[in-house]
Amino acid sequence: MSLLEVEDLEVYYETEQGPAQAVDGVSFELEEGENLGIVGESGCGKTTLAKSIIGILPDAGYINAGSINFKGDDLTEMNGAQRRRLKWEEISMIAQSAMNSLDPVYTIREQIVEAIETHRPGTGRVESNEIVTEMFELVGLDPERADDYPHQFSGGMRQRAMIAMSLALDPSLVLADEPTTALDVIMQDQILKRISQIQDEINSSMLVITHDVSVVAETCDRVIVMYAGQIAEEGPVEDIFNNPYHPYSIGLKRAFPNIRMENQDLLSIAGYPPELIDPPEGCRFAERCPMATDRCREEVPSEHEMGDLRTYCHYAEDIDQELRPYADDPETWENTVAAKNAGAQAGDD
Repeated sequence: MSLLEVEDLEVYYETEQGPAQAVDGVSFELEEGENLGIVGESGCGKTTLAKSIIGILPDAGYINAGSINFKGDDLTEMNGAQRRRLKWEEISMIAQSAMNSLDPVYTIREQIVEAIETHRPGTGRVESNEIVTEMFELVGLDPERADDYPHQFSGGMRQRAMIAMSLALDPSLVLADEPTTALDVIMQDQILKRISQIQDEINSSMLVITHDVSVVAETCDRVIVMYAGQIAEEGPVEDIFNNPYHPYSIGLKRAFPNIRMENQDLLSIAGYPPELIDPPEGCRFAERCPMATDRCREEVPSEHEMGDLRTYCHYAEDIDQELRPYADDPETWENTVAAKNAGAQAGDD
């Protein structure tokens, strides 16, 4: 049995304009000891997915359908008290905004100790403080700074404190939402390597949500590419980065610099993801896709197995001939509905 099984998950947010479907029919599995990366543009549903798993959706958000099975138990059927018992001990989260996640009126030590003693009542204060010291050393913080308040830390230090707190109880699953976004590249590398070492020791799993594809490439076994609340493509990290079959994955890959190439021009995908209050009927990427046809705008694509990848594109089997040879040409991405609309708007301005 997988550690985590998400099946047909739907998550909505209530807005003044009506319900917005932030996550739409997402299904995946995560094995023990496995790291799964989730990438995509802002607003694609990555963070909402993580918050649904740990049970911290805002008041306006709610799970409309689907299941989240963790170690055989459906988290969507648990009450608040049951979900709270799992937090930190079994499932922890490295939040993207560390300042908003740390209580400003308590020291960092008090907050970590509270989490330890709440979930492990038999733990004494001496042992709790030893764990705090170990965790601070792990993330490159001076243990003597544990008695400082969050506002006395820089942004990067607060992020490292959140990472220390998330690992303090050796959880089975860590939900890492942009875990190294406030760290310099040297500290980022050190933290990622140490997290990997700890995972090997306790056989924990991690769900990594990030815009930084280098983090996913370094830490993850598999990758999910999300677009407008849905999975566009999923598969092994090597296949997603080297030979994807969804036009969005191909465009996203070329929007990041390649250190092996000289004088490269980064491509941008014209347009924006659709409004999720009233999403389009067919493929949600159709307006921005250079391969889109009327079928794409009218019919939701089904799953195609392309080797070890599962790809949701009507024309996945034609990618090698129709798109991949021309994907590095900016004109390829300028011949889309979104690009033409943007050009027309610029002309009007």
